[in-house]
Amino acid sequence: MAKIATLMTNQFEDVEFTKPAEAFEKEGHEVVTIEKEAGKSVTGKQGDATVTIDQSIDHVSPSDFDALFIPGGFSPDLLREDQRFVSFAKSFMDDKKPVFTICHGPQLLITAKSLEGRTATGYKSIKVDMEYAGVNYKDEEVVVCGNQLVTSRQPDDIPAFIKESLNLLK
Repeated sequence: MAKIATLMTNQFEDVEFTKPAEAFEKEGHEVVTIEKEAGKSVTGKQGDATVTIDQSIDHVSPSDFDALFIPGGFSPDLLREDQRFVSFAKSFMDDKKPVFTICHGPQLLITAKSLEGRTATGYKSIKVDMEYAGVNYKDEEVVVCGNQLVTSRQPDDIPAFIKESLNLLK
């Protein structure tokens, strides 16, 4: 079973974390939440989910994990201000480990300069950002690129996002 690093902070899109995390855990995978501070509580932008962070970014290494999950909301935009999170995400892309990201999650990968030449999707408001980053943007519920990167646009796409993410973990 996979150990999945999950980069998140306050203002994550509630269901874009809770539903995939629940599905991953149901299949026996371990979901580890990572933020600046272990033990901190972070709250989703809808106020429906509060998550206690498992690990500090300072105490983890990408080599400790099999896959990366980046929920959407405003969280990815806040995280990309911090080079530690950018470098962490970049290493998964460089090492061709599975990366699952939805909605605004690709913003962290844009800052990591890891999407050029990739086919992906994201929330409509970041379409132009993704295109400027060299992405072949598709307006589809889920896009799988290179048997490594799974992207989706919004909460309505969660079932397809979960299905394809779990397929890559097999």
